[in-house]
Formats: sequence, structure tokens, C-alpha cells
Amino acid sequence: MDPTVIHRADRGSAPGTGPWRWSALAMFAVGYGANHFVPLLTVYRRTLALSDAQATAIFGVYALGLIPGFLVGGPASDRYGRRRIMIAFTALSLVATTVLIAGRTGTAGLYAGRLLTGVVSGTVFTVGTAWVKELSGGGSGIAARRAAVALTAGFGVGPLVAGVLAQWAPLPTVLPYLVHLALGGTALALLPRAPETRPPSPGGRFQILPPAARTARFRGVVAPMAPFVFGSVSLAFTTIPAHGTRPPPTLAVAATGVLAALALTAGLAGQRWGRQLQGSVADPQDVRPAVVGLAVVAGGYLATALATARPGLGTGALAGLLLGCGYGICLVVGLREVERLASADQLGGLVAVYYSLTYLGLVIPYSLALAGPHVGYPRALLIVAALTALTLLAVLVNGRRQPRS
Repeated sequence: MDPTVIHRADRGSAPGTGPWRWSALAMFAVGYGANHFVPLLTVYRRTLALSDAQATAIFGVYALGLIPGFLVGGPASDRYGRRRIMIAFTALSLVATTVLIAGRTGTAGLYAGRLLTGVVSGTVFTVGTAWVKELSGGGSGIAARRAAVALTAGFGVGPLVAGVLAQWAPLPTVLPYLVHLALGGTALALLPRAPETRPPSPGGRFQILPPAARTARFRGVVAPMAPFVFGSVSLAFTTIPAHGTRPPPTLAVAATGVLAALALTAGLAGQRWGRQLQGSVADPQDVRPAVVGLAVVAGGYLATALATARPGLGTGALAGLLLGCGYGICLVVGLREVERLASADQLGGLVAVYYSLTYLGLVIPYSLALAGPHVGYPRALLIVAALTALTLLAVLVNGRRQPRS
């Protein structure tokens, strides 16, 4: 017997023990690398004279890399095992950061580095979420919480540290990246300690779209909610810093990082609230947790409309807090639904589909960057808030149509 493999019969025998932490650390490190770019975008706006559309496109090209990372990485890990793929792509995250360092003097290098970061992130987030679940044992919702916290902590700490360094330390477009290289290298060195939970099965079927993704519950509740996960909090990285805060120039870079960290700290609180909401409903078919998440996101869009109409640190922070809280609720509620719907051989694939849908929400800040200069950001955001409210109603109706367990 290979001692590095946890066989199916042994899974869940020791919930809460250590091995899941190594996978979570890799997710944290890659999440850090995905978002430490946020305050640096403020630097690049100035040094490379980027327009709103250019800056948002460089931020958003990351999403083009995410999709193949999600759709191939998850099913591949179901078939070939979690550990080898996590190790390979955690190493590749260091390459992506190196590309960003080398390409900091022109947009081509930034596009290439962000695209590669997206491929890495899509794979590591998907495979890591499945691996954390299998290493966590059988506690209801505990794996969804751990995966969500690892991601959100990485997303929040990255821009906070990078913002401070880029604002006040030397080499603002180099030093912040070096921190990620050190963090990612540490995660990579520790990752082999985590045992394999899904032995390779090369003869198995490779499914990009698992059957669980075709269920009424996934199509009617999870899929409509998913784009508002990152379609909400991403505004704290793009729209609000550019149009909703107006900090003094001497604090612009650091303020962007602090705002992102503040929004993602609210995301951690939202995840806790989302778990409590799910724990308070007796029927697993109840859609109230999803409805609450969407309602908070809609409130965040309204607050962002106010911030862009009356820019200030206070209005911008309020909008970021609401968007972050809504992100946290929707993320953990969706991951818990995925855990419940997926069988063991579909888990990686369904996580991949879910994350793919969440990152479709990056279309929202890009659309705002295109429409805002023409119709005004407050009006554009009111339209997005209305679309969120319509989605909330659709989820409520779809939930009521499903048979009760």
C-alpha cells in the first residue's frame, strides 16, 4: 500500500487533522498571487498611462485563463489524482509572477502574466477545493468553509501587503512580487506532505460537464447566483478605487490595497453568516441563504452607485464592505451546494463548473468600464442592481418549484 494515498474507505476518519492545511496553504498562496496585482494596477495606470478599459481588461484577462484552468484542471484531478496537479500548478504560479516582473514596462507582459495567473488560479482553486474536502473529513460544510477562508484570506492579504509596499517601499513594481515568490515557494515545499486522496484512474471517463451540473438545483439556483460571487467583490478592486474614493495622490496605491483587504475581510464575515444561514434552515432545498446573499450584493451595487455619485473614502468603504459581505455569503453557499450535489467522482468537475460561473462575473466591472463614461457610473450601477434583483426573484421561484426532501 502506498502510504501517501488515502483510500476511499479511510476518508473522513480523522476530520480536523492536519493534511488539509497544506492544500489550503497552496490555495492561499495562489489567491495571494492572483490579487496582489490589484494595487499595482494603480501604479500601472500612472506609469503606462492606461485608460479605464485597458486597466480593467488587464485585470480581467485573468478570467480568460481561469476558464481552461477550471474546466480541465478539475476533471483531470478526478481522473489522475489531486496532488501531482496541485504541485505542478503551484510551481507554475511562480512562473506567472516572474512573467509579471519581467513585463512590467509594457502592457504585453502584463497581459501575458495575468493570463497565465488565471490558468494557474483556475486549476489550483478547483483541485484545492476538492482536495481540502477529501482531507477534511465528514463535518457538514467544514470543507466549504476551509476552502472559502483560504481563498478569501489570500485574496485579501495580497493587495494589502502589495499596496503598502508599492506605496512606500522601493521598487514598487518588483518588491511586491518577490513576497509572492517567497510565499509560493514555501507552499510548494510543504505541499508534498499532503497525501493523495484520489488515486489515478487513467481508464476513467474524462467529464468536463458532470451530470450533477445538469440537475434542476444546479441550473435553477447555483448557476444564476454564481456570477455575483466575483461580479460583486471585484468592483472593490476596479470601479470603486477608480471612481468611488478619490484618496489623496500620496495614498492612492495603499488605499486601493486597503479597500480590497477591507472588502475581503467583510467576505470572511459573510462566509460565517452564510454558514449560519444554511445551518438555520431545516430543509436543504431552502433557497433563503442564496436569496440573502443576492440581496446583500444588490445593496452593494446601490452603495457603489452612491460612491461613484459622491466619491469619498467613507462611501467607497461602505460599498466595499457590502459587496465583500455579499461575495462571502454567495461563495460559501454555492460551495456547500456543490458539496451536496456532487458524488465523489464528480466533485472536481462540479467545483470547476461552479468556479467558472463565478468568474463570469468579471464581465460586470468590464461592462461598467465601457458603459460608465457614456451613461454615468451611478446609472450603470443601478441597472446592475436591478439585474441582481431579477436574479434573486428567479432563484426564489426556481427554489419553490423543486420537490422538497
